[in-house]
Amino acid sequence: MILTSVVIVAGIFAVACTSASADTVAHGKTNLMIVGVDYDENTLERDNRISRRVLDAISNELHIEGFNVFDETAVTLENYAQRRTRRSDAEIIDIARGLTKPPIDVLVAVSIYASAKDTNYTKNIRARLTGRLLKVQSGRRLGNFEVESPATWTAPVDCYRDCLLETVADKSKTLARDVGAILAKMLRSLPENRSTPPTKQSGSLTNQYALMFEGFTPEDIMKIEEYLVVFSGYQHYRTVYSGLRHHEFWYESDIESARLDRNLKKMLTHLDLVGRVSFSGNEYTVAKIPARKQFKIKS
Repeated sequence: MILTSVVIVAGIFAVACTSASADTVAHGKTNLMIVGVDYDENTLERDNRISRRVLDAISNELHIEGFNVFDETAVTLENYAQRRTRRSDAEIIDIARGLTKPPIDVLVAVSIYASAKDTNYTKNIRARLTGRLLKVQSGRRLGNFEVESPATWTAPVDCYRDCLLETVADKSKTLARDVGAILAKMLRSLPENRSTPPTKQSGSLTNQYALMFEGFTPEDIMKIEEYLVVFSGYQHYRTVYSGLRHHEFWYESDIESARLDRNLKKMLTHLDLVGRVSFSGNEYTVAKIPARKQFKIKS
């Protein structure tokens, strides 16, 4: 019966390929958030122009390597204070654990050290990037990294504040790209990334959606999940929250929002469920409109 329903759904939504392994559903791509750690007074503050350029370079390298990299400011803008510096590890981890749209799997914590030493004829520049990978929900350490600048880095002897900041920032980008390559290798060695099959490239950008289902029973959700994996463009999904009447999913697909909206409405019709689909930003809310149960009174 389940197999038959899946085949029917595949025809309804014109799915090119309906096979989805259990591992793909369970894991999907690893969601990363890169943060500047500046609790040590000897490190550069995370909103320093050098820090911003370094973190951008690391993010770009990991993006090129195929990882989902989320911008800290963008995903924390709604509920968290911005532009805080000298944050403790406890604060950073607490923020990462509180994020569900998207859920963050791995925290990439980066500290940046930089200095310049004057001589009579030049300025010697030193930079060092250190950090660690942390599994957000379990707190498990996944590895450390450290990359240091060569001794040959120099700046003109008359290079002062703005000139020096730009020079160090430009040179530090080189280290940052190396760090990105190192991190990519470390992340690919994790069991969940080794076992996840590569995503089929369709030429489209992957879209990420938060799907919220209100008022549906666990039995309803089991049927709904059969549809989610055969929608056209589907890549991965994961359960973020599951209760008796409230369920949340993080859904990745190359489908556009308008088509996903239509698919969700068709899904309700084919499941003989009455509900309302609303959409804002990247978040869909599907609310069930239940019918009042009738009880027979025995005479």
